[in-house]
Amino acid sequence: MIFRRFRAEYSDGVIDLIPLHISPPAKELEFGHEQIWSITLHNQRREIGQISYRTGESRAVYYFGHIGYHVDPAYRGHHYAARACQLLRKEILLSGKCSVVITCDPDNLPSRKTCQSLGCRMESVCSVPEKMQRDFELSPAKCRYIWKMKEER
Repeated sequence: MIFRRFRAEYSDGVIDLIPLHISPPAKELEFGHEQIWSITLHNQRREIGQISYRTGESRAVYYFGHIGYHVDPAYRGHHYAARACQLLRKEILLSGKCSVVITCDPDNLPSRKTCQSLGCRMESVCSVPEKMQRDFELSPAKCRYIWKMKEER
C-alpha cells in the first residue's frame, strides 16, 4: 500500500513526519512491515530526510536495525534524527515492542551521538557477513544500539 499525503502524522512543532508508504513484509529481508516517513520542517512540504521503522525480527534486521534514518547534509547538526526517533516512540509502542535496535557504521559519529542522546545502550560492534556486505552494500561492521521504550506517564 502506497500513500502520499501532506498531513503530518507526528509533529513536535519543530519537525513533522509525513507518511510516505508502508511496505508489506518482503521475503528476502524479513523486515516485517516497513513504514517510511518524510522528515520535514514543521508545516513545510520540503523533505529534509527520511526515517523508517521495521517491525520484523530477522538476521537482516540484526544488521539493518528496526529504525533507519538520514538527514540531508544541509539540515544536519540540528538533532532532527533524534527528534524523528522520539516522534516514532508511540508507533513503536503500538507495535508491541519494548525495545528496538538502531545500527550505524562505527565511523558515523553523528549517528552514534543520536543514539546516545536517545539513551540507547551500545550492545556491540559486530562484523557483517561478507555475503550481506555484497548483496546489500553494507559496511563490514555495524554498531548495534538498543533503545528501550519507556512509556511516558
